[in-house]
Amino acid sequence: MDPKTKQMILSALCKHFSLDSAPFLGGAAENDVKTLYSNVLKASGKEVSAQINEEVLKWLDFAEGLPANSKDCFAALEKLNAELAVKSVLLGNGLTPSAADVAVFSALHSSVLDLSDSDKEKIPHVIRWVNYIQNKEELSTLFGPIPVKLPQFDFEVSKSVIKVDANTNTKKAAESAKPVDKSEAQPSTKKTEPEEPKKKATKQKDAKKEKKKPAETEPANKEAELSVSLLNIQVGLIRKAWKHPSADSLLVEEIDVGEGKVRQVVSGLAKFCNPDDLANRLVALITNVKPGKLRDVMSEGLVLCASNEDHSVVEPLLPPAGAKPGERVSFSGIEGKPEDVLNPKKKQLEKITPHLYTDESGVATYKGIPFMTSAGPCTSSIPKATIK
Repeated sequence: MDPKTKQMILSALCKHFSLDSAPFLGGAAENDVKTLYSNVLKASGKEVSAQINEEVLKWLDFAEGLPANSKDCFAALEKLNAELAVKSVLLGNGLTPSAADVAVFSALHSSVLDLSDSDKEKIPHVIRWVNYIQNKEELSTLFGPIPVKLPQFDFEVSKSVIKVDANTNTKKAAESAKPVDKSEAQPSTKKTEPEEPKKKATKQKDAKKEKKKPAETEPANKEAELSVSLLNIQVGLIRKAWKHPSADSLLVEEIDVGEGKVRQVVSGLAKFCNPDDLANRLVALITNVKPGKLRDVMSEGLVLCASNEDHSVVEPLLPPAGAKPGERVSFSGIEGKPEDVLNPKKKQLEKITPHLYTDESGVATYKGIPFMTSAGPCTSSIPKATIK
């Protein structure tokens, strides 16, 4: 590994551990990456378990063995892409990158920076991870940011879906009308039938009509209940977070949604997020859920979180930088006024959340339509995740 790359790794590790890099730079050229990491870790005073330390050292071997040339490095990037397809970071709980993430990012920086847009498209999980690490660890202050193109969406798709639905409803209405026309015409064609059977048949058909009416309107009501427009999803800024006083799995957050006061929200994030990492972080918050107490602590909202398949990694959705606290998340082609307060008895939320997920680029969607803010879509570092 060339001295410049070692120096980049060393500077990034010092920033990760909140240390001044100046005392370590003198020995950067002579020492290998593992030694540099050990020196920085020791100086930080932080304790790392033997198992985690062993995993970090394995990734440092990977970083040190990377080819300097970006073309030769692409095979290694493809392997890394496969590794990151099922995890958000190399080591950590999804919101807290490790020293391994920082070191590998620094080693790959120049190679990824030189990639063409077409090559970047071949390694979407690496690019998603690169964007997350450089922003989360603020590494752009040490070396130039790697430009990442945000996904482009063709919102006409959603319009065509709506059009098809409308045509389907029209077709259903036409089909349901046919038996009515037939039943009305039938009595006039059978002139020889006695009067009493005629009246009896008419009454039976009228009864069938009455039974049909609720069935015909039921799908429309169900569709209204399933619309994401019923949810008031707003951008929120976490001002403060702390552990729930009587529940190990819960955190309590104070969230600003532009109301002039903060909302207190209880979330099941204690196993996945450090409270300090959540402070000053944007989130997507459902603000029209019914307020209630969770283990004796009042909660006035629901933080939407992405989760991988086995729920081992969970993290709040991330609105883009520039989104304003209080603005409502929108969905192209879907209009409607949110409920003042969701009715728990109707299970509206339970019917909508199965349609919330992140796409392969980590963009949060409802039935494939992105969660949009004034600054762009809400995202997650977890692709193809469920959202609840």
